[in-house]
Amino acid sequence: MTETTLTHSTAPAPRSAVLDDAHVGDIRGALGTIKESDTGERRGLSAKLKTLLAIVGPGLIVMVGDNDAGAFATYGQAGQNYGTQLLWTLLLLIPVLYVNQEMVLRLGAVTGVGHARLILERFGKFWGAFSVIDLFLLNALTLVTEFIGITMAADYLGLPKTASVILAAAIIIASAFTGSFRRFERIAVALCAASLLLVPLYFMLHPKASQMAHDFVTPVIPGGSGELATVMLLIIGIVGTTVAPWQLFFQQSYVIDKRITPRFMKYEKADLWIGIAIVVIGAAALMGLVAAAFAGTKGFGNFTDTAGLITGIEAKAGKVAGVLFAIALLDASIIGAFAVSLSTAYAIGDVFGMKHSLHRGIKGAKGFYAVYAGLVAAAATIVLIPGSPLGLLTQGVQTLAGVLLPSASVFLLLLCNDKQVLGPWVNGPKTNAFTAAVVGVLVSLSIILTASVLFPDISASAILDIMAGCSVAGVLAAGYAFTRRRTATKEDPIDRTGRDSWRMPPLETLTRPVMSTGRKIGMGALRTYLLIAMVLVVIKIVQVALGN
Repeated sequence: MTETTLTHSTAPAPRSAVLDDAHVGDIRGALGTIKESDTGERRGLSAKLKTLLAIVGPGLIVMVGDNDAGAFATYGQAGQNYGTQLLWTLLLLIPVLYVNQEMVLRLGAVTGVGHARLILERFGKFWGAFSVIDLFLLNALTLVTEFIGITMAADYLGLPKTASVILAAAIIIASAFTGSFRRFERIAVALCAASLLLVPLYFMLHPKASQMAHDFVTPVIPGGSGELATVMLLIIGIVGTTVAPWQLFFQQSYVIDKRITPRFMKYEKADLWIGIAIVVIGAAALMGLVAAAFAGTKGFGNFTDTAGLITGIEAKAGKVAGVLFAIALLDASIIGAFAVSLSTAYAIGDVFGMKHSLHRGIKGAKGFYAVYAGLVAAAATIVLIPGSPLGLLTQGVQTLAGVLLPSASVFLLLLCNDKQVLGPWVNGPKTNAFTAAVVGVLVSLSIILTASVLFPDISASAILDIMAGCSVAGVLAAGYAFTRRRTATKEDPIDRTGRDSWRMPPLETLTRPVMSTGRKIGMGALRTYLLIAMVLVVIKIVQVALGN
């Protein structure tokens, strides 16, 4: 592909809400280009394939970036401590991944406005500040875990820690500082391809396929009643590392930065499915190969950190397997750092009205690049501080992500039902019902975790009672919502004709939605509860770290 330099920007079309004129123009993807003037229908397999290759990127990167250093630790812990008994969590998370990310890609393509900016404009500064502060703090901690992964991989490969961290930070920063969206995406896609190293590694350790197939579709909670709290902590960690809040902000902004519009929606959905397939295959392979490496050894059930995983894999399958795992960890850490840093820089740019696009050079978006580089440099520095509680951070970040996810999902659901924002692209009843159920399940998991912290010896029957209580509460809430819908004034059906060319009008022309008292109370209660749950999660993590 010939590199094309951005020489000018086309002004947004009338009635468009696009905030940065660099977000309008040709789509210059890693694997192809689509001219802005190319509005013809794609006919024939070849034309459709070329279009898909040009669009591929947002869904692939956000999903593969999710299998980062924290994921290696979390899935590895599941495999070392419980074999493949928690594989079923991945199957249940597939529809959650698709529905959540489909909603944000729809928001990005239709509105041209980032997730953080939409929350700020539609719900006010109070809720906007909460969402962005949550994201900033969680992303900063997540970025530290990426550099923890880099240090562990470098240590195994015999590379000096300080030099490796500095070099990795320089590569992560330089890759985004080229002023070319295409160059960055080509680097990111190459890293995504390298993540497939887990597949040959899986065959080198050859876990039992029949057992994995059984555990993938058969939900079980391993361990006795005394371990329930620890297992629930790990399950929430799996949820948090597989469906993280940063993914929502990243994909919406990246879709916008790539200049994808509603007429390419079906191709972007295909891109998302490709990413989901790769991330689930990678996660399952990781859990399976670690389970095979530690089965029947003294290390089974005694997870320490990712470095311990590499040692166990080498002992089982040899030095080459250990090196491949270390390289895969290094690759995952770097692509995770790319995605998390960009997610934060995009969100900060949205909120503070800064120019924020990979199409711009450093001079054209100084604040955007400063936030990106500052986060990377800060995370690298923290990892190099002697005595930093690195293992504690890695485990805690994934669990905190799982605890904070319900709040992010609530805002996502509200935005996708805002007719002024999405017009003919608003959610249908089935998507709303599924997303509401997901939020309910996530809140239920955090309640179980909270109970397990307060009562460490909680029994299995008590866990089931909590789940039953949450289910009853969920049914009552659903019944109330259904009754209100039936008794409310009947609205006209949504006209979805011509939606491929529909874009959200400028934000200043929209009327801010009125927050009912009931909704304010409900959202406030959710926030308060999640804050308490976060504190208790930290307490539980410290207890686990101290061996209590």
